[in-house]
Amino acid sequence: METKELLETIIDGEKLSRAILSNRRTKDDTLPGKVMVNPVTVKGTLMYQLESHVDNKAFHENLEKNEALQRILDLISNDFRQVVLKTSIGEYQILVSKKGKQRIIENQEAITRVQKSHNRKKQYIIEEGQPVDFLVHLGVMDPGGKVYKQKYNKFRQINRFLELVDSSMEVLMDQDEVRIIDFGCGKSYLTFALYHYLVNMKKKKVKITGLDLKEDVIDLCNRTTEDLNYQGLHFICGDIKDHTSGEDVDMVVTLHACDTATDIALEKAVRWGAKVILSVPCCQHELYDKIKNNNLSGMLKHGIIRERLSSLVTDSIRGSVLEIMGYQVQLLEFIDMEHTPKNIMIRAIKKHSPFRSEKVEEYKRLKEMWGLEDIFIQETMKDLLENK
Repeated sequence: METKELLETIIDGEKLSRAILSNRRTKDDTLPGKVMVNPVTVKGTLMYQLESHVDNKAFHENLEKNEALQRILDLISNDFRQVVLKTSIGEYQILVSKKGKQRIIENQEAITRVQKSHNRKKQYIIEEGQPVDFLVHLGVMDPGGKVYKQKYNKFRQINRFLELVDSSMEVLMDQDEVRIIDFGCGKSYLTFALYHYLVNMKKKKVKITGLDLKEDVIDLCNRTTEDLNYQGLHFICGDIKDHTSGEDVDMVVTLHACDTATDIALEKAVRWGAKVILSVPCCQHELYDKIKNNNLSGMLKHGIIRERLSSLVTDSIRGSVLEIMGYQVQLLEFIDMEHTPKNIMIRAIKKHSPFRSEKVEEYKRLKEMWGLEDIFIQETMKDLLENK
């Protein structure tokens, strides 16, 4: 395997954890003795940060994939004799001889994995290369179907979302019309993707309502709907807590609703009898000051640990409540952690009759473990949880 092929696989596939270039070819003290490369996220876009030190001064440069790849290749060819690559598929060392010959050191099993990864094309539900109207309109693709480099993370997020929708469709496939409410839809990339998937790919009739608090965003989404002639999709300005539906809802989507707004959306979904719930919570503050566990006091005294634990406990509580209400619940990774820490999706599919008594005890034990009594989601569904 050539150095360029290895680096293309690692960088294009976003598998790099860290790279260290060292053993400089010259003894010029005005040049860095080593360069470190780390993946970073800048304004939602994956970049690669090159860090070097000269005269105790640190220098940083953020580069996009192709730029980072070329810079690393140049540094290997011209400046350094050794590179260590730490990746999600193995650790590699590149050694450069005095004559410039490059040698990769790694066990054969890992090299084989890289070769297979390099040769295997990622299969997306929406493939690149074929123009899709809403992606072109929203600036993710060019008219020829090529995804813009700065929008590739959004393209992957859309496909990941559709993968999760696709694997949840079993309970909805027999319906002629699918009714959906998307709380906190924002600019609605995923709402338009959902419409495209159900109508254009699955040939379903839909009635989709997108809801958001920002009037300018809602106006933009409705104009886009008209431009695309997406029948059965409309957007309204409003708050989750005030929204009512005059009919049953089959699917509720709520992505990045802040704090207890997620709980309100889940409560409404349950009362509407939604068969599928897809929720990615955000900014979870309710349980931060409430959780307590004497056995874990050594962890909970640290703010960052308490914050992360409280978020995990909050989502676990939500999942437990939904199980009581008859849902099969999974907590899944929505997008890679390197892009955002808010990457847990609660996927709930209605599989059982409501009020599963065997799940009530599990819920009580979970609350007891963390010293919890008054919880917002419990109060919103108090009548349901008490099986009244």
